[in-house]
Amino acid sequence: MLGIIGGSGLARLAGLGNPRRSIARTPWGDPSCALTFGELDGREIVFLARHGYGHTIAPHEINYRANVWALRDAGVEGVVSVATVGGIGSEYGPGAIVVADQIVDYTHGRRGTYFDGPNQPVTHIDFTEPYDRALRARLLAAAARAGETAIDGGVYGCTQGPRLETAAEIRRLARDGCDLVGMTGMPEAALARELDLPYAALCVVANHAAGTGDSAERISLEAIAEVLDQAMVRVRRILSEVVRG
Repeated sequence: MLGIIGGSGLARLAGLGNPRRSIARTPWGDPSCALTFGELDGREIVFLARHGYGHTIAPHEINYRANVWALRDAGVEGVVSVATVGGIGSEYGPGAIVVADQIVDYTHGRRGTYFDGPNQPVTHIDFTEPYDRALRARLLAAAARAGETAIDGGVYGCTQGPRLETAAEIRRLARDGCDLVGMTGMPEAALARELDLPYAALCVVANHAAGTGDSAERISLEAIAEVLDQAMVRVRRILSEVVRG
């Protein structure tokens, strides 16, 4: 059973058969919303809206620990994150779908580990490859079967939010080797690794990042909404192939 975390533009997963919601409780508090169990093309999945059903929880206020823990307790064997991002590199234009392969964390103050507290031993995880290789391959194969183009690889720079970045910050991220910029990739990926949950990100480029392309002077939030409306239809097709595969 696959767990799907929906980000901006995907607060609900259309077309679920036999949907039912279940309120989850965790040692780390409440997740963003109830879990939605249902069937996607005949296969059971669990869906969680990262920002809540009404998109009311800002990136820095998300209880990432509770979200990932709740999915693990629900019995999922892997997690696919659908994440809205800005594109930094020229090939990552609006509407592109990217299966990221690396991440750089610029966030601060977020609760980023389960190994927390005075009685916990110091515990390190290997995070050389932050995204599960097999699940990434599964996403890419699903995109190909769905007839959708998905870019294989990209470095996700995770910023604090909720504001968008300055042009100078994007230039810095570019110098650091980032291809994409988003606000929710961490600590989600690291927490999944701590729980031994395979995790991969399906990134949807909503806009050129600040200071680049048609965002050279300002970012149009209206244009972002239009891009996401179209791109999430394609994402839904890919997810259908993922669960079938």
